[in-house]
Amino acid sequence: MLRGRKISTPRFLRRAEKRLRRAQRKLSRCRKGSNNRRKARLAVARIHARVADQRRDFIDQHTTAITRESQAVYVEDLNVKGMGNRRGRQGKSIHDQSFGKFTRTLQAKCARYGRTFVKIDRWFPSTQLCSHCGALEGPKGRAGLRIRIWTCSCGTTHDRDENAEINIRAAGRKLAVETRREAERQNACGGRVRLPTRERWPLKQEPTPEPHRNNGGAGGNRQASAR
Repeated sequence: MLRGRKISTPRFLRRAEKRLRRAQRKLSRCRKGSNNRRKARLAVARIHARVADQRRDFIDQHTTAITRESQAVYVEDLNVKGMGNRRGRQGKSIHDQSFGKFTRTLQAKCARYGRTFVKIDRWFPSTQLCSHCGALEGPKGRAGLRIRIWTCSCGTTHDRDENAEINIRAAGRKLAVETRREAERQNACGGRVRLPTRERWPLKQEPTPEPHRNNGGAGGNRQASAR
């Protein structure tokens, strides 16, 4: 979610699932080593390549827009691998959305353009925490994923995504300030600073010039008169 604006999931794999299923069924019926099997295998590979290209283009466009519009980006660290290992339609949907690649691409672009990037701990209850009173009364567990709107005991009605965005932004700002203070403290209490060259080394002593010898007595150097 981007500052009150939700980004809908395109679900490229879900939209290509019918064509992919048909191509894989045709591939399984071909005899191994035949030209028809080679053509069927290339057809399956083209569908997967198209899905990957669409997903990559979607991620590049939205991460670039987020980086240009924001000075600081706060994201929630999710256990994508654990979420994707779940059986059923939920695991396939997690892999289709590609949360991990989206986060890595966004982090790389923030570092490239000098934006602040903060990742919140995965155990932070962003969806369960009430952004108004701070009570932990939000939906929990797998059953709570279907609940998109809930009401806290303080009387505030929350949209699940909007409430999570407010909590993540507040926690990200706090963590960014703490990280900045820690960096400043380490710089202030760092090691011995090397002195400038002028203070570390004495000035070079130039040799004292020798007095000019006087030719011709006390009168000093006398020019020879031409006769």
